[in-house]
Amino acid sequence: MNSIKAAALTCTMTWLLAVTSTYAIAEVKDVNPSSTLKETISHVEQGLVEVKNSDFAAANLHLKAAVESSDQIKGNEAIVKEARANVVQGNIQSKQGEIEKSTVFLNKGLVLYKSL
Repeated sequence: MNSIKAAALTCTMTWLLAVTSTYAIAEVKDVNPSSTLKETISHVEQGLVEVKNSDFAAANLHLKAAVESSDQIKGNEAIVKEARANVVQGNIQSKQGEIEKSTVFLNKGLVLYKSL
């Protein structure tokens, strides 16, 4: 009898997990272009602050998130591509401990993103 209850509970929990995960996937696909631009700018600004504070691990996370969210920005592909390249270069420089060079690249990328 206990094994039947355990099996029923396991099946119920699996079903609930499957149902809720499909809703989460549907929610992610609905992307607002202006919110992704704001999110990208926010990540670059936070990454810039972390670089200036010499917290390179946190900066790396923010800058990776900025690059990922910039992939969803539509329009002005040349500007987005150049801004993304500056953020990537800023991330590379921060990994090498070059705070000044990283700051220059990140500021360039930030100006380009804000121009959109």
